[in-house]
Amino acid sequence: MTARTSHEFHPTSLREYDIRGIIGETLDEDDAYAIGRGFGTLIARAGGTAVATGYDGRTSSPMLEDALIKGLNDAGVDAVSIGMGPTPMLYYAECVLEQVQGGIEITGSHNPANYNGFKMVFQGRPFFGADIQKLGTMAASGDWEAAVDDAVGSIEHIDIMDEYVARLTKNFTGAALKIGWDAGNGAAGPVIEKLTANLPGEHHLLFTDVDGNFPNHHPDPTEEKNLADLKALVANKKLDFGVAFDGDGDRIGAIDGEGRVIWGDQLLQIFAEDVLKSEPGTTIIADVKASQALYDRIAALGGKPLMWKTGHSLIKSKMKEVSSPLAGEMSGHVFFKHDYYGFDDAPYAAVRLIQAATNIGKSVTQLRNDMVEMINTPEMRFQVDESRKFPVIEEILERLSASSADVNNTDGARVNTEDGWWLLRASNTQDVLVARAEAKSKEGLERLMAQIDEQLALSGLERGETVGH
Repeated sequence: MTARTSHEFHPTSLREYDIRGIIGETLDEDDAYAIGRGFGTLIARAGGTAVATGYDGRTSSPMLEDALIKGLNDAGVDAVSIGMGPTPMLYYAECVLEQVQGGIEITGSHNPANYNGFKMVFQGRPFFGADIQKLGTMAASGDWEAAVDDAVGSIEHIDIMDEYVARLTKNFTGAALKIGWDAGNGAAGPVIEKLTANLPGEHHLLFTDVDGNFPNHHPDPTEEKNLADLKALVANKKLDFGVAFDGDGDRIGAIDGEGRVIWGDQLLQIFAEDVLKSEPGTTIIADVKASQALYDRIAALGGKPLMWKTGHSLIKSKMKEVSSPLAGEMSGHVFFKHDYYGFDDAPYAAVRLIQAATNIGKSVTQLRNDMVEMINTPEMRFQVDESRKFPVIEEILERLSASSADVNNTDGARVNTEDGWWLLRASNTQDVLVARAEAKSKEGLERLMAQIDEQLALSGLERGETVGH
């Protein structure tokens, strides 16, 4: 592939938290080269010399890594490739490898098999939003560093998986439990095989062979239908609980011993109880889609609940700002700064679930039983024109401000009523609005949904059919 002097990205590929597109349509080798060249330029201008790279199990990932590394090298920056593995393994490499000042994982996350993309970290901080847009403007104008006197960067291959797996169980004193693990043919599979071999107890593994075509089920543990195989395993083997992972291993799903889903905000209740024992009074962060039951539980445990914007990069930045030891999202991203690095790591979250149940002295099923039952909707997404999605939210906030409604506008409109709460926000990554509601009764939920429909109608929209992620 020849070195380019400039590049135009497809307008849909540069997103808020990462870069993502359809291979051969909105994302290809030229894009990967431009990302490497631009990111390498920013690293070099900041005084850096090397970037860690890694990739998930998608069939297009090795090709994109080759082009990415060529871009980094042409900017005079070295690449340290850790090969195929989950995104948190790349984050780990960026934290511990002294020779690198940034990292890039090639991953399509939980998107269909024909997608791929890039998640980036720059000098230990999330690289998102304006950073990603800057790669676009730099590429368009050819504002790239070139290797001086043909001192093109080098490439080094290292195997960090065993070291990473060993770190996952550092300080682990959990009980010997019977657990099911569903890797969904995603990039975490080999890590889960090594990890479970190091853990006490009885472990039953599903789909740990990496296959970018995802032949068994889609690797998105936040959709309950994708947990069917795990539920059957837990029931048949009478296991204590089960965990599942998305395509690149940075999001966790879980079910208890009775097959009930433990959603992201419910997992956070369990983790918060454990973390607040050793760091009392600290701030625990969750996104605006999380249940009120979580915020109430954090407060009851003596912690300070903080509601923040959805998005792993936004949450990580907020954690640093307020020195939070733990944060999480409905989508299954869980961030442990307590005894770890503060990035989202699903295999580590699975280890901490065993540890939390042990420390609290209750089974995961009992911890799930103890939770306040709320009636809530899943996350509802519905199509809206890209140019309308943010203006609609502004219109709704304006109307609500003229009323006596109790509104939190951290990320969209979250409205508290006697029945519970409802949320409308614009997705940062798709042309959709996201809605969710939670109430103490079925009738209350219907009233909340009517309020959502009313606000949409006033802005000339209706809920219509929900769309996928």
